[in-house]
Amino acid sequence: MSPTYLPLHVHPLFLTTSSAGCSAIYAFFPPFPPKVHSLSRSNVFNMATSTESPSKFKVTPEKQASLPHFAYQQLTCRPKSVTGVNLNGKTAIVTGSNTGVGLETARQLLDLGIRKLVLAIRNETKGAAAVANLTKGREAKHKANIEVWNLDLSVYDSILAFAARAEKELTTLDIAVLNAGICPVTRSFNPHTGHDEVIQVNYLSTALLAIVLLPVIQSKRQNQSGPSRLTIVNSEVSGWTSFSEVVGKNPTPPSILATLDDDDSGKKAVNMIDRMQVSKLLGQFFLSEIAKVVSPSLAVINATSPSLVLETQFNRDRDGTLLYTIGKLAMKKVANTAAVGARMITDAAVNHGEETHGEMLSFQELVPLAPIIYTEEGSKISKKLWDETMTELEFAGVREILATLKS
Repeated sequence: MSPTYLPLHVHPLFLTTSSAGCSAIYAFFPPFPPKVHSLSRSNVFNMATSTESPSKFKVTPEKQASLPHFAYQQLTCRPKSVTGVNLNGKTAIVTGSNTGVGLETARQLLDLGIRKLVLAIRNETKGAAAVANLTKGREAKHKANIEVWNLDLSVYDSILAFAARAEKELTTLDIAVLNAGICPVTRSFNPHTGHDEVIQVNYLSTALLAIVLLPVIQSKRQNQSGPSRLTIVNSEVSGWTSFSEVVGKNPTPPSILATLDDDDSGKKAVNMIDRMQVSKLLGQFFLSEIAKVVSPSLAVINATSPSLVLETQFNRDRDGTLLYTIGKLAMKKVANTAAVGARMITDAAVNHGEETHGEMLSFQELVPLAPIIYTEEGSKISKKLWDETMTELEFAGVREILATLKS
């Protein structure tokens, strides 16, 4: 499905107050680092990490990672509603689905006729409110189609319990949308693992959930036709970070994860917006690696972005701060509603096939991953991060799970 592009002249904010618009964007995301990971077109088109020719992309990785391109897309592109898809008889899981784009993605899946919808939510009271929201104005039967399951991405045991419940109770798992994430103002460390909480929730726990849901998908295959879809909500901002903790270091840090866990006391404080961007970049490294070991005939694993959305709890920790308040006021003219942002998530989960395996979609089209991923250094980082991630999650038997899927 291709989005609709509006002529630029219909956006007077862009023409008359573009600097204010950029300032508002910077309220959410800092300016680009001075060094942009670049590569020639010939290198991109011959990269060893790609499974097929990047000529399928309309833009280069550098352009995709540029703020002007992001602003142009945000101002001129209107994602189309997802229609013409019948999800009758299918089962979907959506994490982080009590508010924002997660809630609206759940609503759109219901509109497409999903038979069973699992809202994976940390707070069951909020889950009940989400069910009431989703079923308002619908036939009573829809309420029976929705279940609220507890999932806390800060706790590994909660993730394993969630996957075990899915194995026990679901007859199929056709769609899994991994949407939950955080963008806190202040830094904290996970009390169970000791990891930076942003890296824990946005990367490590999301990676674990993706892996432990794969055996569920495999065991239910006899009850469904075609591959399942596992869509990870990512972001264009993955290409905006310099990832200076790791990139350009000689030698490479002994441990990427340990480097990101370094206590910043006595040093320059960690920029928490950049740390969120790093967590999304790690997610893209993970996507490129897991696509190599999981067949798209089992599950098409892709990523997508709702782009700039204000109606979301992702930035809930920033509500009330002066800079964020100014940014919200400025961006009301150009930001997507949660429903519009969710169209891009729903589209990625139901409208695309194997051509998106291990790939990123933005505004309903295939786009390159972050530029660093296509470099020689990025390839080394990707493999190292994958090995570290497998070691971190070894308690859950992730290597054995993936080996079984390959056999």
